[in-house]
Amino acid sequence: MEEKQFTYDVSMFRKTFESEFTYINGFIRNTHRYANRPALTCPLRNKTWTYAELNKDVNRFANALLHDGVGKNDVIMYQLPNSAEFVFCYLAPQKIGAINSPINFRLSAGETASIINDSKPAIFVYDAEYKETAIQGLSMANHQPRRVIMVDMSKEAALPEGHAAFDAYVQNQSDREPVVEGTPHVYDEVTRLYTSGTTGRPKGVPLNNVNEVLSAHDVAMHFPLNPHDKTMNMSPWFHRGGIHSGGPNPTLYMGGEVVILRNFEPKKCLEYVSEYGITFLIGVPSILKMLYHAQQKKHYDLSRLKGIVTMGSPLEKEDCIKFQETLTPNIFNGYGTSEAFWNTFLRPYDLPEMAGSAGRSCTDDDVAVVKVYSDRKAEPDDFAAKDGSEVGEVIVKAPGKSAYAYVNKPEESEKVFYKGWIYIGDMATWDENEYITIVGRKDDMIVSSGENIHPVQVEEVLNTHPKVSESVVVGVPDKLRGESVVAYIVKSDDSLTADELHKFCLENPMLADYKCPRFYQFIDELPYTATGKKKHYLMKEQAKRDQEKGLLKR
Repeated sequence: MEEKQFTYDVSMFRKTFESEFTYINGFIRNTHRYANRPALTCPLRNKTWTYAELNKDVNRFANALLHDGVGKNDVIMYQLPNSAEFVFCYLAPQKIGAINSPINFRLSAGETASIINDSKPAIFVYDAEYKETAIQGLSMANHQPRRVIMVDMSKEAALPEGHAAFDAYVQNQSDREPVVEGTPHVYDEVTRLYTSGTTGRPKGVPLNNVNEVLSAHDVAMHFPLNPHDKTMNMSPWFHRGGIHSGGPNPTLYMGGEVVILRNFEPKKCLEYVSEYGITFLIGVPSILKMLYHAQQKKHYDLSRLKGIVTMGSPLEKEDCIKFQETLTPNIFNGYGTSEAFWNTFLRPYDLPEMAGSAGRSCTDDDVAVVKVYSDRKAEPDDFAAKDGSEVGEVIVKAPGKSAYAYVNKPEESEKVFYKGWIYIGDMATWDENEYITIVGRKDDMIVSSGENIHPVQVEEVLNTHPKVSESVVVGVPDKLRGESVVAYIVKSDDSLTADELHKFCLENPMLADYKCPRFYQFIDELPYTATGKKKHYLMKEQAKRDQEKGLLKR
């Protein structure tokens, strides 16, 4: 194909842009222009790193990785809570051309093993608090990382044989910039996140340098965020909304300060807001409800709080008003995906009027609702009516924040990414002003406390119980969690009890605790379509009726 003829010499721009427009360069700029400004604060350690100090610790880890033979495109996988070591693991691989990959520390051992096998990390880092899950997951995995490293903030956990302690691993390493061969590229994968598909199987979401930079820019526009801000994301950073929505990614790119919240406790969180002068809090609506109740009991100083950003589930109007009156008038709500970050946004001037909707498309994105067909995708311009009534599928276009692919899953990529759009499987309506209102999920996914739970995965585990003939899993409304998981079971043995099933799920290595059903109901048969597919929507309706009648028992 003949190269396009430009009106000017593009060679220097192309060379500079393609090698210099990287996320890590943005962080490095801050290490000298804001060298003595605070970058990272850990209240548990009572320690603050300046940008210069943080850079030195990142360099020690980067040089340790190089010394260990880590090179271009090697994966550094880490199963860590919000912590300083999480930040080191996020930044250091980017300095040497490797790929950082945070994974959910709440996963079961079997799920952890599945992800290890998928990405084949050279280095695996875990926190001592989750040691047993990590050890079991590693033992179940076919792939074995070259090095396994344990982070132990308490300094009290026994180090498993063959594992390295993080502090010892970086000891005596140079704090200077690592020396690497080769030239970085804007399309290089630098971060790999994991989500789940409609069957619950993990999918690797690659993010390149452009994605990381423009995700940071997106937050800077929408909060807006500046170098004097102090952010505290109350949700785990391993999520796209955790690392990118006011987490390490945008805050360290802009030159602000990240305050670490390792575990969410409403009172402790509000104490930190008051003590450290937090300007932006980020978390799911269920967390905000707990903050609201804690603030009512004891009035903490929230005067420096510029805004609270919610995500993960719709924000109800009544709750929005309560939050605005009690916490801050500036409430924001974002809606999106792991594949493309947030894609619609509600700003304070949209609320509380438009609470309950997902908002309109973000500045650099397009969002549409298209018709749904049983045998094919709708074309991107085959719109559902903008009448707030017709239900269709949400599709998004986020050219700056998505790599439009999954790792190792070409068939899944083909299903989801089409003509520059992402078919994310949510069902919604939209109105003449293009406000999107989510009404359900095409794949029946359950969202509980901000975590995605796929019924098929839970059903697969339930069906392995010898006394279970069939099962169907659905969600019911839960004021605290958003949704709770309900399992409807057809017994193959009349002696089966709910307690027996619950114990079975909790002990199953292929199911994380938060995915275990909260309610169990026994029925004679499940509803199926003519083609043999379970009618989840009918069981969802029955579960809601059973809930209203008080029939759901734990």
